[in-house]
Amino acid sequence: MVNLPDVVTQTAHNVLDAPVDPGWPGNFWAHWGIFTIAIIAVVLLIVMGFIWFERRLLGPFQLRIGPNRCGPFGLLQPVADAVKVLLKEDIVPVLADKVVHFIAPILVFVPVLLIFAVIPFQNGVGLIPDFNVGILFIVAVGSFETVAVFMAGWGSNNKYALISAMRGVAQMLSYEMPMVLALVPVLLVTQSLSMQQVVIAQTQTAPFIFLMPLSFLLYFIGALAELQRTPFDLLEADSEIVAGYHIEYSGMKFAMFYLGEYGSAFAISAITTTVFLSGWTGPILPPFIWFFIKCFLVFGLIIWIRATWPRVRIDQLMAFAWKFMLPLSLINILIIAVEVVWWAPLGWWVVPVNIIIMAVLLTLWASMFKLRGGPQSES
Repeated sequence: MVNLPDVVTQTAHNVLDAPVDPGWPGNFWAHWGIFTIAIIAVVLLIVMGFIWFERRLLGPFQLRIGPNRCGPFGLLQPVADAVKVLLKEDIVPVLADKVVHFIAPILVFVPVLLIFAVIPFQNGVGLIPDFNVGILFIVAVGSFETVAVFMAGWGSNNKYALISAMRGVAQMLSYEMPMVLALVPVLLVTQSLSMQQVVIAQTQTAPFIFLMPLSFLLYFIGALAELQRTPFDLLEADSEIVAGYHIEYSGMKFAMFYLGEYGSAFAISAITTTVFLSGWTGPILPPFIWFFIKCFLVFGLIIWIRATWPRVRIDQLMAFAWKFMLPLSLINILIIAVEVVWWAPLGWWVVPVNIIIMAVLLTLWASMFKLRGGPQSES
């Protein structure tokens, strides 16, 4: 008797693994064309799914229902929002730099699409799934968003937008360093920069979220700051500088910033899934289904933090990056390097050791680090 789930899984794998005939002379360009269109379509669909998922999940957190009018369970609410934004007027300040003002929202979203060029959705499936410098490519491309943020503030010719952009750039640059350093232990263990090889290495040892829990924690916290998500969403705070670096944007240009924010959240979720959660691996279901399930779980954690934690001040945010996360990232690299040299290959037996080390380091470092912003005195 034929097992239907196995047939569906094998069929999906075959279609994704070889979307074009290898013997066709034009298969190289066909491969690039098919996966480029597929990546754009998947990113847009997942972004819409993330918007709906966040609003529906925040409902119970805030003791309300969430969107439930447009379509069943409010599934068409992102579509209604998109139509509303498209119909809004595009207003450009008279003294703005028109070229920079136009390019900035485009430059915010393009790096998101480029990141997915090296993300493997399952073994051997992707635009360049086994790119030998995939992690380095992601780090390099991700830094373009910093340029786009500053361009948005500068091009608007608004002093509040410019100050907000400079604060945003300072925040993103500060947290990029511990994020990148959190990925170094992964390279030490896998001896590869390929995203696909990182997933394969986890199937042979253990998911890196257990094997290197401190690396995961440092990367995830840095990612929250890069995404400007709670508790690092200072640009959206009522007490901060107006509405941030995109205060002078409206209509479709503002929608591009909105799209870039959720696209970046999907990219971070995909990177976290690939590097720390064993990527596409999982039982019964097709591999690419497991990949998207894990991405939504990571994004669900981001939403949970948004509904739970209060935001920090700008001085606390900067101090946390340089005085807490950066030193811990360097110590973490040293610990994993020693383990790789003395006990390679690492296995499940290292998991409890590294969890204990993480708990001790966080406790000791937290006792020396306070988010009070200086001495307190009563008036």
